[in-house]
Amino acid sequence: MNTKELKEKKKKLKLTKRQKEIVIGLVLGDGHLETQNNGKTYRLKVEQSINHKEYVDWLYEELNEFVNTIPRKREKKGFGKEFMTYEFSTLSVGNLRFFAQQFYEKDKSRKIPLLIKRWLTPLSMAVWFMDDGQMKSKKHRALLINTQCFSKVNLKRLQKALWEKFGIKTNFKKEPTGWRLYLLSETVMKFVNLIEPYIVPSMRKKLGINIIA
Repeated sequence: MNTKELKEKKKKLKLTKRQKEIVIGLVLGDGHLETQNNGKTYRLKVEQSINHKEYVDWLYEELNEFVNTIPRKREKKGFGKEFMTYEFSTLSVGNLRFFAQQFYEKDKSRKIPLLIKRWLTPLSMAVWFMDDGQMKSKKHRALLINTQCFSKVNLKRLQKALWEKFGIKTNFKKEPTGWRLYLLSETVMKFVNLIEPYIVPSMRKKLGINIIA
């Protein structure tokens, strides 16, 4: 596709309601919005362990028209280890600028928007959990979400939204890398029942056998 064709394609692109919910889940989780032109347009980068290939392929199919290249494997090094990731990036488009403005501070740190209560949906929470969620342990019914990129003030906003909109009780705990959000056992099934219809089969293990049994 030449430059002119690509520009015309970008002009015609428009996020559906479903795609917007998926993007919100991704920017709450591991998705990264990047700009190369001082915020005029953004691209969304999705990067997961190769073990989550089915999930990345699902995201690719959901956002397909915004992506010009298929997901690819990449070898990486970190913490003295070599590992394989599976990733793709969207085109750089103006459609994603709104999400960058809502979820990023000027210094590029993450934030929770004031209107997050309005934007949280079962689908967006499912994507968020598939990105960053896990069971607390095999012995517990509680789940947790790795939210260390957010400040405690931001997490309180998210906590309030989850309670007021869905009746989901949470707590957060200080970890060496930041604050982690816990979905408490007394209302965890409310959360699971909301997100389970959207969970990719290979990611169901994140819910834990004590939850889905």
